[in-house]
Order: sequence, then C-alpha cells, then structure tokens
Amino acid sequence: MRSVAEKLAPLKRMNWLMNAVVLIIIAVGVLFIHSACHVREDATAHLHQQQIVWAAVGLAVYLAIALVDYRRLRDVAWWFCVMTAVLLVAVLFVGTRIYGAKRWLMFMGVGVQPSELGKLAVIVAGACLLSPPAEKYERTPSIWWSFLLAGIPMALIAKEPDLGSSLVFLPIVMVMLFATGAPLKPLLSLVAGGIVIVAAVLGAVALPEKMGMSPEHQDRFFRAIHLSGYQRDRIEVFLNIDSDPKGVGWNKRQSQIAVGSGGLMGKGYMKGTQNILGYLPRTVAPTDFIFPVIAEETGFIGSALLLGLYALLLGCGLYAALMARDKMGRMLCVGVVAMIFTHVFVNVAMTIGLVPIVGIPLPLISYGGTFMVVTLFALGLIQSVYVRRQSF
Repeated sequence: MRSVAEKLAPLKRMNWLMNAVVLIIIAVGVLFIHSACHVREDATAHLHQQQIVWAAVGLAVYLAIALVDYRRLRDVAWWFCVMTAVLLVAVLFVGTRIYGAKRWLMFMGVGVQPSELGKLAVIVAGACLLSPPAEKYERTPSIWWSFLLAGIPMALIAKEPDLGSSLVFLPIVMVMLFATGAPLKPLLSLVAGGIVIVAAVLGAVALPEKMGMSPEHQDRFFRAIHLSGYQRDRIEVFLNIDSDPKGVGWNKRQSQIAVGSGGLMGKGYMKGTQNILGYLPRTVAPTDFIFPVIAEETGFIGSALLLGLYALLLGCGLYAALMARDKMGRMLCVGVVAMIFTHVFVNVAMTIGLVPIVGIPLPLISYGGTFMVVTLFALGLIQSVYVRRQSF
C-alpha cells in the first residue's frame, strides 16, 4: 500500500502560480457577489456564502483531478459523453424552468446544469479523438467527426434554450483542431461559413421591417429560420439599443452605464450606485453581469487587473500544453484554455455592448455551483497534465 505522502507527491509538481491565480480570482468573485447582493433583504443577500461552499467543493475536485493521471480518462471519456447526452435530453422533459428556460435538473434540492458538463465532456472526448497521430487528420471527413461530437450537445442545449452556452462549443472544437494540426483549408471554410451565417441572421432581423414586410410575414419568416422571439429581440437591441431601452435593452444600457461610470479608479467597494439603486438588475448582477459591478466599483484599473489575472491563467494553461508529455495532454489543456477564453471574452464583450446579450457567466467569478465546480475540474485537468509533464 502506498502511503498518503506518496499519493500526494504529485501535488509538489503543480504550477503554483496557477494555483495562486485561481485562488485570487475566486476570492474576487466572492467579494463582488457579496457587493452585488448586500443591499437585498432576502435569502439572496447571502449568495456569497453559498459561493464559498461551491468554491470549496470545486477546489477539492481541482486537487483530486490533479492527482489522477489524465490518460485514464480514455477509459471513461465516451461513457461521460453518453451520460451527459442523457442528462441534456432529460432536462428538456423534466428540467426546472427558471427565467423561461429549462436548464436545470434538481437533485436533492441542488440545481445542476448539464450544459456545463457538456463542455467538459466534449473537451475530454475531443482530446481522446484528436490524440492519434496528425496524419489521421489529413482527410477532411475526420474533421466532421469532431464537429459531430460537439454538435449533439449544441443542439440539445440550444433547445433549452441556451444559445450562449451552445455557441461555446464551436471555438473549443476549432481551437483543438487547429492545435492538433488539422488542415487549414476546411477550418477556414468553416470560419467563413460561420461569418456568413452570422451576417445572414443579423440581416434577417434588420431587413424585413425595412423592406415593408408585415408583422405576420415577419413572424412566419423567423419561424422558418428557427429564430425565437427573445433571440430576435436581443439582436434588435444589439443593432439599435434605442429600439427598446426600457425593455429588452435595459440590461445592456445599464451595464454600459455601470462600466463607464467607474472611470479610472472606480467608486469604491460596495459603493456602485448602478447596483445599489437597482438599475443594474439584481437578478443578474451576481451572475452574468458581475463584470459591470466590478468595473463600476474598481474602475478601469481594477477591470484591467482582473483581465490580467485571466491572461495569467490562460498563459499557465498554454504553458502546460507546451510541456505536455503527449498529444492527449496537449489537447486537454488547449480545450480548457479555449473554453475559459471564450467565456471571458463573450461575457465582458456583451456587458460593454460589443456582442449581443447572451447568458454566459464569468469563470470563477459569477455565482453558480455547477459552473464553478466544472471550471475547477477543467483547471484540474491542466494541473494533471502539468504534474506529469516531460522532463528536459
């Protein structure tokens, strides 16, 4: 029997800079969730305490995954995908509806989001699929297997509906394919196709009314392209914030005001007036719109420091990929980095008006149990790769 010290020995080889950055970002999240909720008088005033519990659970998972040899995931990767697909189907039928979407399954009073597990499953299974020699990817059809792997959970998540989470899968797969040495031509073709689709959707929202199409014909047209009412409204507000400033456009406008009013140094911790006065909606301030709370209270300097911490975290992930002993380890690290970068970029961009509003949280900062644990699980995979890195 191996002693406890021997079993814990791999932890000595962890990337301690990454550990420090993770702990700092989590601490920032807890502080500003408290700031976002401190003016409330109901149970949600204590969300920061629940976040501490989730962070503790996540950190335990983080260390446990770092101790496990990531190569063992080959034995369970596809079972993990099947289990996740079953949960994603189940949520459509028996999921709990919150704010108009079925995204949660309840287990003993605890809500779980299968969509977050789906991202992790695609990264793990994708790393297994892409870890054979690069020459296996000289044939274009092999690339489509990777997109099929991501396409199934994407379609199920979009059905909830949760467009933001569903779109995260595309950059994950694209970056992993690029890193594995897939041919650039089909990848660039896919990127071009994506740009055309985005342009077509924006045009579909902007042009019908200007072309004199009646409301009935517009509704029929949008149903034909499977664009729901709330998605159409969000795109319309993105194109013209004045189209519904007190309705669908409220969150976007107040978020931009909060970020801009922070100035260089901010208004001070727990002194953000947009949040205190309720202009920044309190239902989303501790979750998807936590960045405006931070920006208003810490200003440009605090926001830049937070983004700098994320840059350090992503750099640690890429360094682990560079040091990986094999291709599977490299793909795991690259997939996790792509997931976290996408979340950070889209979350910050939507709060300052660069992209349409989509429900996507800020890693290790936004309130949410499933996302916190899954993110730390994913970061634990990076540490698992790093502690078993090759020696030069």
